[in-house]
Amino acid sequence: MKEFELKYGCNPNQKPAKIFMTEGELPITVLNGRPGYINFLDALNGWQLVSEIKAATGLPAAASFKHVSPTSAAVGRVLPEKLKKACFVDDLAGLDDSPIACAYARARGTDRMSSFGDWIALSDECDEVTAAIIKREVSDGIIAPAYTPRALEILKEKRKGNYNIVKIDPSYSPAPIERKTVFGVTFEQGRNDLRVDDSLLTNVVTKNKALPDDKKLDMLVALITLKYTQSNSVCFAYDGQAIGVGAGQQSRIHCTRLAAGKADNWFLRQTDKVLSLPLKAELSRPDRNNVIDLYLSEEESEYLLADGTWEQYFSVKPAPFTKEEKRAVLGAISGVTVASDAFFPFSDNLERARRSGVTYVVQPGGSVRDEEVIATADKYGMTMVFNGVRLFHH
Repeated sequence: MKEFELKYGCNPNQKPAKIFMTEGELPITVLNGRPGYINFLDALNGWQLVSEIKAATGLPAAASFKHVSPTSAAVGRVLPEKLKKACFVDDLAGLDDSPIACAYARARGTDRMSSFGDWIALSDECDEVTAAIIKREVSDGIIAPAYTPRALEILKEKRKGNYNIVKIDPSYSPAPIERKTVFGVTFEQGRNDLRVDDSLLTNVVTKNKALPDDKKLDMLVALITLKYTQSNSVCFAYDGQAIGVGAGQQSRIHCTRLAAGKADNWFLRQTDKVLSLPLKAELSRPDRNNVIDLYLSEEESEYLLADGTWEQYFSVKPAPFTKEEKRAVLGAISGVTVASDAFFPFSDNLERARRSGVTYVVQPGGSVRDEEVIATADKYGMTMVFNGVRLFHH
């Protein structure tokens, strides 16, 4: 197949639309559904992300994509029990025995608000356990190198039989030059085939030189995630997964604040106070997620817990999660990694990151204020690596 006709482009008024190859065959096969323009952008970016994480770490990887940026990416590590519950997969049989299912459970569960209606990318064959997770979530489609017969059968049942399922040839290698057209003008550049691996993590610029292997893994996951995130972008990582992605902001501190807020929520969702919320049994999964998000929001929780409102969602009125309680939880966290797709121009980024448990930092370096940023990292005993490469993605 050299081309695939799309229903429309980014918007319904943008017709005609298609994907095609000028040379050779398309590296994908549509097994079910009819993916659209944005679907394929998410699919092809997502596949690159997970295949590069797998190549860099040797571990199965999964990503949850929305609007051409990942909400999260993760490797296939078994989830702790509290994280299983926070990710709504504590009832799933066989999860611990499927690394690729663990990877997707982590990726989907990181930022459930943003992952609603996601596109899924898997580095490895989609198995029955992974398909069981996907079956009960709101999702637009999936790309993977292979599917077991039972997984394919489960996925084809979604969306009244119209769920988008794409198979990609894992041996496909794109041309070294890429082009796109904007306003009738064609842009051409060399494809960003930069290999992100341990060789980028040798220049430790802080007094603290400690960089354990598991933190190198977090740095690699974060950097590769940033490589396929709309810039400017900042990523927080912990335990082999991206736990907060701040994408597409014009100011880097806004990226950091956005990513840090998502990372904070990820930790808070795993607290006993949230896991024991008396949510009504009849609430749907999206509704349960929305209520938890409102409960954790300082702006919205007062409304949620007001008389006449809380009764819709809870069997018993829960106590508020106070700012002081949240601060106590987050203040006890350490070992988090923050990565940036370009240099941190001011130390305010590290000041904000520190409040979300950041101990490890990886960024290109090259700012006129590098010494100021290094001094801030030293003040808090952080380990900071200058990886020396920018990872803008547009």
